[in-house]
Amino acid sequence: MQPDELKALFDQQAQGYDQQWAGMAPIRDTLHLLLGSLFADLPANARILCVGVGTGAELGHLAQRFPGWQFTAVDPSGAMLERCRERARQGGFLARCTFHEGYLDTLPLQPAHDAATCFLVSQFLLERQARVDFFHKIARRLEPGGLLATADLAADVQSPAYETLLRSWMTLMSSAGVQPEMLARARKAYAKDVAILSTEQVGRIIEQAGFETPVQFFQAGLMQGWVSTVRRKE
Repeated sequence: MQPDELKALFDQQAQGYDQQWAGMAPIRDTLHLLLGSLFADLPANARILCVGVGTGAELGHLAQRFPGWQFTAVDPSGAMLERCRERARQGGFLARCTFHEGYLDTLPLQPAHDAATCFLVSQFLLERQARVDFFHKIARRLEPGGLLATADLAADVQSPAYETLLRSWMTLMSSAGVQPEMLARARKAYAKDVAILSTEQVGRIIEQAGFETPVQFFQAGLMQGWVSTVRRKE
C-alpha cells in the first residue's frame, strides 16, 4: 500500500477508530503500563516524540502520568491528528502538545526529544532500507542516549508457529468485537501490505538505524515491543 493510500485509509477510519478497536484495549493498556515504567527516569520536563500518533492513546497515557512533559505528535493523517488533538483538549494537556501533520522528513531536527514512541507504524514500510531510514530519522530527532519505544507485528512467517499465532490473533480480534470486514482486511493486509519480520530482523534494522541493540519488553500474540537508546558517538 502506497503512503497516499495508507493516509486515505486512516483518514477514513479516524472517526470510529477507537471504538472499532476498543475490545483490544487490555493489550494496549498493558503496553502503555510498561511504557510508563520504561520512561519513568526521564527528566520532569522531558520532550516526547510520538511518531504515527494516530488518535493519541499512548500520548494521553503519558501526559496524564507525567504532568511536566511536552509532546510532539506526528501523523500524516489530518483526521487522526484531529482526534488526538481532541483527546488532548478533553484531557487538559493540549497546551503541552505540538501537532505536526506530515512525515518525519518535514519535522525539524530541533529541539531534540528525550524519547520517542512509534507503535504499529514501521510495519507498513515494506522495503528494509526504508524501514532503516525511518528509524534513523527518529534517532536524529532524539538527544544522545535518547530512548525509543517501538512496537509492531512481528513473527517468523516461514515458521510453522506463524500460522498458529495468526489464527490465535484473528480469533482474539474477533472475540474483541472487531467487525468481520476489518478481520478480512487485516488478514489480507498481513500477507501483502504489512512487513511482518522476525524479532531478530527487526532488531537488526533498529541497530542499523543508529540505536543500541534493542531489548524486547513486550509481546502479546503477534505484537512485540522493543526499547533502545540512540547510540552515542565515540
